[in-house]
Amino acid sequence: MSGTDEGSGGGLSRRGFLEGSAWAYWSAAGAAGSVLLPEIARARADDAASGPVDCGPPPQAKPQSRTGGESFPPLPLPATPLRRTEKKRPPAPPPLIGKMALGRVRFIRKGNERVQYRDWMTDPADVDSLLNWTNTKLGIHYGKAEVDFDHFSFDPREVPALLFAGHNAFTLDDRVRGQLARYVLDGGTIIGDACCGWKDFNNAFRREIAAIFPNRPLRKLTPDEPLLSAYYKLGDFTYQKADGSKYQAEPCLEGIGFGCRTGVIYSPADLTCGWDGHDHPRGLRVVIDQARQIGANYVTYVLGSYQLGRFLSTTKVYHEASAPARDDFIFAQIIHEGDWDPDPSAVHNLLKYVRDNSTLTIKFKRVDVKLTDPGAMNYPLLYITGHHDFRWSKAEAEWLRRYLTAGGMLLADACCGRAAFHLAFEREIAQVLPESRLEDIPLDHPLYHAHHDIGRVSYTPRVAEDFGALSAPSLKGITLDGRLAVVYSRFDLGNGWEQFPHPYAYGYSEKDALAIGANVIVTAVTH
Repeated sequence: MSGTDEGSGGGLSRRGFLEGSAWAYWSAAGAAGSVLLPEIARARADDAASGPVDCGPPPQAKPQSRTGGESFPPLPLPATPLRRTEKKRPPAPPPLIGKMALGRVRFIRKGNERVQYRDWMTDPADVDSLLNWTNTKLGIHYGKAEVDFDHFSFDPREVPALLFAGHNAFTLDDRVRGQLARYVLDGGTIIGDACCGWKDFNNAFRREIAAIFPNRPLRKLTPDEPLLSAYYKLGDFTYQKADGSKYQAEPCLEGIGFGCRTGVIYSPADLTCGWDGHDHPRGLRVVIDQARQIGANYVTYVLGSYQLGRFLSTTKVYHEASAPARDDFIFAQIIHEGDWDPDPSAVHNLLKYVRDNSTLTIKFKRVDVKLTDPGAMNYPLLYITGHHDFRWSKAEAEWLRRYLTAGGMLLADACCGRAAFHLAFEREIAQVLPESRLEDIPLDHPLYHAHHDIGRVSYTPRVAEDFGALSAPSLKGITLDGRLAVVYSRFDLGNGWEQFPHPYAYGYSEKDALAIGANVIVTAVTH
């Protein structure tokens, strides 16, 4: 790991600093000739150290064992070889979380010694303690790494998650911001934690994430998001204030989504002190037991979504996107104010499936349209999906009403089966067609026999966990003048079209999602 390479020069080595505790004790004379770590998180001159120097004890020494019976290499006779007992460390587990070096090097006096510290190590055993606890609870074996911006590869295959934690303000340069953006887009996860709920770190982390992802704001996680149920199913959090008093409130976690994966996770209330299992009368924190449960969900989620993140880092190319549009079927997807394109490869795979398994002439072309676009009336089918709440304007609702009553068809799909999109779509379609309502599409409806005969379907494991053992399709629709105008799936279709595991989705199996999608396209084209 590049973050633990040996440093050059005299005094404290890079490895010694990174693997040590929060404190590196130097005498004034010894520090004078030492080479300090480079200032990677470039702090501004006015980034004063507002937070505490430390929050807890250093991590425990790594476990060691002794192997007896080993001897030195042969010595010149007549000397007799002496046996010794030598320390042996077990093989290091693969790193799952890398703790990022943050903050300027600072010095204080501790007794008669001059002490060097940096803000990122004020809670030195947080990741060690969390992984020791989760390794036991989850039956896994992962470790941590300690990394810095100048020596890290920014390759999530080396370290899948990076932890930013501290009290003080920090500032990153544009080079590092670009590397962090690429790291997340390549499948990595950034975890932020305001130690002790400290305001200066909170403001700095928000500022830096906004600079790294200017078009993707942090948002509050909704109760049905996988991070709140990946291992422990969590409701309200229990918070503790500086005076020791406690109260319960909704989860404070925020995140940024990248497709169907949350690639940035942030807690403005302290979790890291809870991971370490210590308490002190300072700041705002989540209580110890629950902080560890949240941490276990972090670990589970990172492990479960890593391969999905790597998959989403590649984008399918619609090779006929620039071809002239004749009478071939072209897939049109609605742009809306929510996360309107969470499954970027889904439509490509569905079109390929329909082309290979039907007689329809399908063009590998997806157009992204806004409601009210004049040309959108030309498409027989419009598709809308997303995870989050959204609203249509009065003009958009009126345009969609005219489109549907004129013969167009709408397919709506709650990505990952998220409740926020489900509730939003039911609310918005009721405003578009106030005299109609969504009703279950019966199994004898022509939709289920337009191309494939669909009677029994399979769902993802999470559906069975929370909705029971379903076996029939759960589509709803709206019929206008005897014609099916709206098809809505409460359970995800797009994840199945992508044909890659989405471990936290409430949806159909790949086979059945593709079959349903094909039947909808055939129905839209032939009716």
